[in-house]
Amino acid sequence: MFSRCQTTLSETKALNWAEYLALRGSRHKWQTAMTIPSCALGLFGGAAYFGSLDTDPMKPIWGIDPFIFYGACTAACMGVGYIVGPTLGSALWRIVYRRNARLVDARDREFYQRIAKNRVDASLQSPTSPVPDYYGERVGSLRQYRRWLRDQGKYKRKVLLPEE
Repeated sequence: MFSRCQTTLSETKALNWAEYLALRGSRHKWQTAMTIPSCALGLFGGAAYFGSLDTDPMKPIWGIDPFIFYGACTAACMGVGYIVGPTLGSALWRIVYRRNARLVDARDREFYQRIAKNRVDASLQSPTSPVPDYYGERVGSLRQYRRWLRDQGKYKRKVLLPEE
């Protein structure tokens, strides 16, 4: 019977914020990088399938010209690739960075709690003045996080304090 007596170094150390934000950025890059080939694969796969079907231009499909319908289906295949790409990128990132995945998940929860606590209430926004970066998606470093906090405070003061 083999028991695990020692914990690995990655389980014992806490991920600091700079490392977390760097790993978060790399995960986003993996997701973006996988979107491009999955879109291309969806487009070429849809074009290969729908291009090989026998088509009678005189028989509409659901009341639509077959060439337009097959073109829309090919574009839909590309859209599915666009949706699936970030999921594949995230899965590959988790495989490559498996040692840090749990630590990043824990920091993700803490980060999003901080974002939710410090962001401006969405009911204060107007169509001409939306809340800046509501979900903190552009935060990639501690410097950008501090900037995000300042922007949230500036927006809150602008909306809540009367103009003089």
